[in-house]
Amino acid sequence: MRFTGTEDYVATDDLTVAVNAAITLQRPLLVKGEPGTGKTELARQVAAALKVPMLEWAVKSTTRAQQGLYEYDAVSRLRDSQLGDDRVHDISNYIRKGKLWQAFDADERVVLLIDEIDKADIEFPNDLLQELDKMEFHVYETGETIAAKHRPIVIITSNNEKELPDAFLRRCFFHYIKFPDAETLAKIVEVHHPGIKPALLTTALTQFFSVRDQQGLKKKPSTSEMLDWLKLLLAEDLSAEDLKSDPSSALPRLHGALLKNEQDVHLFERLAFMARGGR
Repeated sequence: MRFTGTEDYVATDDLTVAVNAAITLQRPLLVKGEPGTGKTELARQVAAALKVPMLEWAVKSTTRAQQGLYEYDAVSRLRDSQLGDDRVHDISNYIRKGKLWQAFDADERVVLLIDEIDKADIEFPNDLLQELDKMEFHVYETGETIAAKHRPIVIITSNNEKELPDAFLRRCFFHYIKFPDAETLAKIVEVHHPGIKPALLTTALTQFFSVRDQQGLKKKPSTSEMLDWLKLLLAEDLSAEDLKSDPSSALPRLHGALLKNEQDVHLFERLAFMARGGR
């Protein structure tokens, strides 16, 4: 199994090397990068390229590691026992399989995405160390050990909101997705908006990188926001000349797709005010 990218996903050489290295080493691939740089989409595209199913475990602040293994529904069992239901005699009826169990139990190799692991409690990664390392876990209620039939390709994403434990990092192959340069971003745009006029693309990219490079910006626009902005420009049938039509305004056309908080909008409004000589 080797990943070389897909028609729908522009993968840089260093990213494809990272994916294939993780597959060869049979280690989880830990992917970091700015929000909107395609970390989650990477897992979907790896699954599509390798023609294997994908399971997605979206981590939240309340997510516990145990939920990825299984959950025992003691409340339902108690209720059924009070109602005289025969199901209570088989405790397995009250075991809910988590995403790791589903991945381990699959009849073929799967891609398992653990998305935004840094949202959970700091102990969350440590609680998964043994399971991800040995690819097995014990179910205490039934006494059985669940071992992976086929070792899944594990892709873990992080937005770097909090530091991950060293012991966890040691078990992963790490890759940081850098923000794409203009050439790579143009290739990404061509995938999503084929046939876009070169003049419009050049002007849009120039304005986009001008926004990203502005000092004092609280949130830099991401790749996904750039694609949304271009979609709006095309829907409004705007040309390169339209984007340049108001040189006195520092705000790009349809800037709501790029700037996502009032501080950044006010920053560009102040720049426009100063460019007009403070009048």
